[in-house]
Amino acid sequence: MSPVRRCSRTACGRPAVATLTYVYADSTAVLGPLATYAEPHCYDLCAEHSERLTAPRGWEVVRLAIDTAAARPSGDDLEALADAVREAARTPRQEPPASGKDRLGADGREADPMEVARRGHLRVLRSPES
Repeated sequence: MSPVRRCSRTACGRPAVATLTYVYADSTAVLGPLATYAEPHCYDLCAEHSERLTAPRGWEVVRLAIDTAAARPSGDDLEALADAVREAARTPRQEPPASGKDRLGADGREADPMEVARRGHLRVLRSPES
């Protein structure tokens, strides 16, 4: 799977540069910079489709500033990634619990050791120090 997110439009394989979200209560379509990660109720659009976007009659389109230039990792990003890899290599791994039952959450899925609580799609995470 390619690390580049693609346009959500059918038969369009161009890289996505913007994310479209609908606010139904306000009859508004919001087109902004590409979201950090793909959301199930948002649409990623390429430069061409984001420029040609129109909304249904009676709806308003809010266009936030979009940088259509390809985003490249900065030196700070690469340094932070290298630091995170070094830190992960230094930290000893914890052994999993003896029984598989202890690792299951309330919904029967495997629980994340950092996850404290969950409500819908939102998660509360504990600090790694605790």
